[in-house]
Amino acid sequence: MSVRSSTIDQTPRPRFTLIDIAPVVECGDFPAAGVNGEVIPFGVTAFREGHDSLSVDIRFTDPSGAECGPYPMQRGFDPDRYEVLFQPDIEGSWSFTITAWGNPWDTWYHRAAIKIPAGLDTDLELTEGALILQSIAAHPETPSGHSAVLESAIVTVLNTSLPASVRLAAATDSAILDIAQENPIRESPTSSGPWPLLIERSRALIGAWYEFFPRSEGATLNPPRSGTFASAARRLPQIAAMGFDVVYLPPIHPIGAINRKGRNNTLTPGKHDPGSPWAIGSKDGGHDCIHPELGTVGDFKKFLNTARAEGLEIALDLALQASPDHPWVKEHPEWFTTRADGSIAYAENPPKKYQDIFPLNFDNDPEGLYSEVERIVRYWIDLGVEIFRVDNPHTKPVWVWNRLIHAINATHPQVIFLAEAFTRAPMMRALAEQGFQQSYTYFTWKTSKNDIEEYFNDLAGPMSAYMRPNVFTNTPDILHGYLQTGMPAAFAIRATLAATLSPTYGIYSGFELYEHVSLRPGSEEYLDSEKFEYRPRDWELAIKQGRTLAPYLTQLNQIRRENSALQSLRSLYFHATDSPDVIAYSKRDHSNVVLVVCTLDPYHEHSTTVHWNMPVLGLDWDCEFSVREELTDSSWRWNPHTFVRLNPYENVAHIARVSSHVQPQAVFSRTTIPRSTA
Repeated sequence: MSVRSSTIDQTPRPRFTLIDIAPVVECGDFPAAGVNGEVIPFGVTAFREGHDSLSVDIRFTDPSGAECGPYPMQRGFDPDRYEVLFQPDIEGSWSFTITAWGNPWDTWYHRAAIKIPAGLDTDLELTEGALILQSIAAHPETPSGHSAVLESAIVTVLNTSLPASVRLAAATDSAILDIAQENPIRESPTSSGPWPLLIERSRALIGAWYEFFPRSEGATLNPPRSGTFASAARRLPQIAAMGFDVVYLPPIHPIGAINRKGRNNTLTPGKHDPGSPWAIGSKDGGHDCIHPELGTVGDFKKFLNTARAEGLEIALDLALQASPDHPWVKEHPEWFTTRADGSIAYAENPPKKYQDIFPLNFDNDPEGLYSEVERIVRYWIDLGVEIFRVDNPHTKPVWVWNRLIHAINATHPQVIFLAEAFTRAPMMRALAEQGFQQSYTYFTWKTSKNDIEEYFNDLAGPMSAYMRPNVFTNTPDILHGYLQTGMPAAFAIRATLAATLSPTYGIYSGFELYEHVSLRPGSEEYLDSEKFEYRPRDWELAIKQGRTLAPYLTQLNQIRRENSALQSLRSLYFHATDSPDVIAYSKRDHSNVVLVVCTLDPYHEHSTTVHWNMPVLGLDWDCEFSVREELTDSSWRWNPHTFVRLNPYENVAHIARVSSHVQPQAVFSRTTIPRSTA
């Protein structure tokens, strides 16, 4: 008969329990995401046995190694959840550590407030209170100026000739409470951390993007002729005037001739069909070359300079794929997948086929191919590009992005990578965790109230630790059925939601002209897609005819810039409405509180009551409050149960800034004087 032997593990254990720390990504394997100036919530669930008091605080270490804090963490609605807001002001690698500790003064204070008025153990309780005050007075960090105040209180507390109420009052005088709070006795402190936090430039979180094809600006159809960087540059002041921050360009490289696609993705191109910009590479060069019809490298630099002068950044497409006549195909056939018949595999997403594109294969020569990719990225950075929209990153090994982004950001921390990955959620999460500063989202397909609320609660909640959403209303590939009605209200609704739900959003050129005709019923492809042909647009005529959403987009972008709350993600909160066709939400940054009420129905008028969660707004329950309606520049008085009426032909939304005094948020920063928790 065998007996299982066992030994007692005598390793010292943490005294208190700290779990569910946020923001933390994959147990700290990757840093949590933040940007300079962002108000970031931190939280922990902390508890102990019994009824004694527990206090929790947080310390930060900035990129220079300097510590700031500790800052007290306060209980939330859950009594075991402690929270704090912190606003970093330096870019770089931060860390934070959370500490829980027994608070004997707080424990005694709550116990004595119950027992002494009831006459229970009066002398014993007051004696124990005096002993704690003596410990505070004797602590080396307690300022000497407090000694006299403490000693006087201790004498009174121990004076048994005085009534118990007087002795208790001496121990709980406001001056004593302040001293005890600022100089607590910290029993058995238990820490968790340091946890990594990466703070990047604000453009990683905040921006309005505008996508357009340079070859369409200034193009002619008869005769067929491409626009150039010079003609495209003339469009930039108009884009800037609408309030956009980033102009995203599809690939600007030479386009392959072999298997070139014609209009509407046909396999029979015409003589003058320009082909898809994503079929990169020809006899004129590859990813480090510019399509000769667009201009030269010098022309591209002038385009960049024009953009900068207008306050615009340029985002360049990084599409790691090749046309059949890309120089790589001959020079490095090992960078592609060879099929059983000896042919190179073209891209497929059944039933879709992309005969004009060869995907890359990182398995055969990973070092050689990776080195070429990094070289290309650095080439464009040297020309002045600091934002890359990465095409289909989910079709490449995840390690490629981890290595590339960290290598680039090590020398150029200002560079931003956007993951264009409309794929399964785990891959989107992995890409964000590997370092992508921004990610495309499922917003295009979220049109119902329940879907929008559920998805954005995730984006603004747990997912915000690692993923920053870039919410596009449409793309050259995606024309959602919601927009295919062509109703101007549908476009206004989607623009309103995108611009106010997310700090970063984007539109694809033509959205402001209500372009809405699909290739066929049930398709999300545009008819006469700009991916395969020139599409010059008469912007001036559209303005003269009033057939443009540009004035509304301009207004939205101005409101975004004037209200820091709309530049936040994590403060998003959805409020109840009585209608499934009307959505309401708020955002808050310090004293700036913005309320949005938007219809989701582009056809019919809807009336409903919005039920505001007043404490979330920094207001008291049951009070009226003043708002400034930003779209109409009107002043209104609202209450916790606000009646609204929205007509898609007149006003699809209210965007209201609270102008009543709101309760200040306790937001800490490096310059905040530390104060311990009581």
